[in-house]
Amino acid sequence: MQKSEIKKIAVVGPESTGKSTMSAYLAKHYNTVWVPEYARGYCEKLTEKPTWQDEINMFKGQLELEKEIMPRANRVLICDTTFITVKIWSDHTFGQSPQEVLDELPKHTYDLYLLLNIDLPWEEDPLRDFPKLREHFMDVWYKELDALKANYRLITGTGQQRYQNAVTAVDNYLNHTS
Repeated sequence: MQKSEIKKIAVVGPESTGKSTMSAYLAKHYNTVWVPEYARGYCEKLTEKPTWQDEINMFKGQLELEKEIMPRANRVLICDTTFITVKIWSDHTFGQSPQEVLDELPKHTYDLYLLLNIDLPWEEDPLRDFPKLREHFMDVWYKELDALKANYRLITGTGQQRYQNAVTAVDNYLNHTS
C-alpha cells in the first residue's frame, strides 16, 4: 500500500475527553501506529506557562512527529490531536494564532476527525487548565472543524461504548472510501 493511500484519522476535542486513550485503542484495533500529542511531552518540560514561541515549537513538533511516524502506518494513521490545538490555545491565551499555523491549517487536513464529547468526567492532570470551560472549548472545536469543512463525527458514551462508537465511525468512513 502506498503511503498516499494511508487514511489519517485525527482524535480531537477538549481537555480530559480521552484522546490519548482512544488513540492507543484505535491503533491497536486497526493494527497500526498512532502519533502521540507532541505538546504533552513538550509542556512536561516547561517550568513556566507556554509562550508564543512555545506554541510555534509545538506546532512544528506535531508536524514533524506525524511525518516521522507516518511510514510505519498500516492503512490508517491515528493522530492524538492535531496542531489545531495550537490555534485554539493561542487564540484563547494570546487572542490570536501564529500566522504559520493559520497558513498550514487548510493545507494539512485529515481524512476523518473524531471529536470526543465532554461526557466523560474531568480527570485532574497537571497539564490541564480549564475544567470549567469544557463546554466553551467544545463549541470552539465545532467552530474550528466547521471552518475547515472537516469530515468529523462526534464520539459520545463511556467505557466500551465510547470505543465502539469510534470504531463504528472509522469503519463507516473506511467502508465508504475503499
